Amino acid sequence: MLIDDARDRVIVALDCDRERALELAHALSGHARWLKVGMTLFYAEGPKIVRTFKELGFNVFLDLKFYDIPHQVRGAARSASLAGADLLSVHGMGSGAMLAACREGAEDASNERTDRSKLVAITVLTSMNQDSLAEIGIDAPVAEEASRLARLGQANGIDGVVCSPIEANDMRALLGPDALIVTPGVRPKGAALGDQSRVATPAQAIQRGASHIVVGRPITGADDPAAAFDAIVDELAREVD
Repeated sequence: MLIDDARDRVIVALDCDRERALELAHALSGHARWLKVGMTLFYAEGPKIVRTFKELGFNVFLDLKFYDIPHQVRGAARSASLAGADLLSVHGMGSGAMLAACREGAEDASNERTDRSKLVAITVLTSMNQDSLAEIGIDAPVAEEASRLARLGQANGIDGVVCSPIEANDMRALLGPDALIVTPGVRPKGAALGDQSRVATPAQAIQRGASHIVVGRPITGADDPAAAFDAIVDELAREVD
């Protein structure tokens, strides 16, 4: 894989406060191309943090995992799209009507911007395992549940999924070559697992079919975040054809 292509595949998760997020963004400028804004940062700073990162030249994955009645999700997708987010997440469990409403909101916002925010459906969180699913009344194997939600998302206009690297190969076969397959739960060799249960290395995730990988603490917690990011990019360029 070419270095330039590898840089486009890595999304850096900024799950921190504004001061640290901006410090990391400046440190990663010229290295990373994608930043992920999750609930911790967004609920503190709102849409302006998305606009700030866009002004700094980054693509933004706004990972709020929309999950509500269709009317609310339609409005949320529209508002998030108008804030400038390039990629949005929505819970796959929210029903076909909710997923279709999410697409409608993004489409509506595209009339006021040059493109449409892409959408990915959350399948099974990477912190969850079979016991976790059983706790919420789902008896199906993790891979089967992830596939079911992926099919539901695709049938209702969603561009791809968020899944663990373990399911990425099945998702690619199921959804086809153009689907977005975003995989958290990625840890470089030797990194601590944190609260992730179903993990893989960056190269393994891409080789299994991921279009993008999400990496947080191994980069943001490093003494030199840019060097940690570049090490992952180098791994992808070296190990992925």
